[in-house]
Amino acid sequence: MTQSPYRWVIVAAGGLLGCVAIGGMFSLPVFLQPIAKDTGWSVTGISSAMTIGFLAMAFTSMVWGTLSDRFGPLPVVLTGSTVLALSLFAASHATSLLAFQVVFGLLTGASCAAIFAPMMAAVTGWFETQRSLAVSLVSAGMGMAPMTMAPLAAWLVSGHDWRTSM
Repeated sequence: MTQSPYRWVIVAAGGLLGCVAIGGMFSLPVFLQPIAKDTGWSVTGISSAMTIGFLAMAFTSMVWGTLSDRFGPLPVVLTGSTVLALSLFAASHATSLLAFQVVFGLLTGASCAAIFAPMMAAVTGWFETQRSLAVSLVSAGMGMAPMTMAPLAAWLVSGHDWRTSM
């Protein structure tokens, strides 16, 4: 059986989507000081949103995986991408620390899980050979997030306020 060359497009899309999703989460340290300065919230309180995000990723990945098995990865990843964009927008407009923690922590974390787990599973389904390489490349795309998205966020913050940058 010949395998579709399109499978490498799936790998590239998975790496890129993972990089953007994880980058949205891992860029929070860039925003810490600007958020604290603008809102008066404690750095500890703001940082706890990332911890909440990691917990949300852990717990919701099981739900997203189940939904991906049932409906396929496309609607799950599309939903996760939409929720990620909306959660970052909503977090940038949060008026209280609790609202920021809930929106950034729960929604951003859950949306990252909706992209991470289904993309890894989807890529394995496209490959009979070179599966390990494909999964490694998707994972590497996600691993590139701190090196690419954090500097992008820092560049945006240097020219705009944190709310616009987020």
